[in-house]
Amino acid sequence: MEPIIACSNAHSMDALLAKGADWRQTCVLTPRIRRLELIKPGHSYNAACHCGSVQFRVTISENDKPPRRCTCSICRMRGAAAVSTPLDGIEFLKGEEMLTKYQFGTMTAEHYFCSKCGIYTHHKRRSSPNEFGINVACIEGVSPFDFEEIVVFDGVNHPKDGDGKSHIAGYLRFTKD
Repeated sequence: MEPIIACSNAHSMDALLAKGADWRQTCVLTPRIRRLELIKPGHSYNAACHCGSVQFRVTISENDKPPRRCTCSICRMRGAAAVSTPLDGIEFLKGEEMLTKYQFGTMTAEHYFCSKCGIYTHHKRRSSPNEFGINVACIEGVSPFDFEEIVVFDGVNHPKDGDGKSHIAGYLRFTKD
């Protein structure tokens, strides 16, 4: 089994990421975050909605960062953690016609949900329209509870509305009993 890559000091990682550093070079080996090895940049994974009507294969972006969340109105309400894939990094195996698209505000981002079970599967990102954000909970064998800490970006003050930079709003932590 390959070592698990995780950051020992998330706040130091954020400072380095803000300067454009590669997260894989700012992290150290640690057992702190279980199963992070299941979502490796450049690798492909099977994914599906809850009911299985929508099934797809996703290739994680080579320069992807650990799963993250956002504080914008829709992300705040749906509560999903996401990873990124290029627009050509998603292949629908079954049920693409079952997806419902939702847009609001600037009508730039495109949010996709299964029309049968309602699960958010992915979205075309407003901040990076050349990428999809993928719901990590849809990836086979992965749960957002596998990650002890998830970075939360400030989506209320969206980069496209201000200085063009992503800002960190905080962190979500999960500790098992």
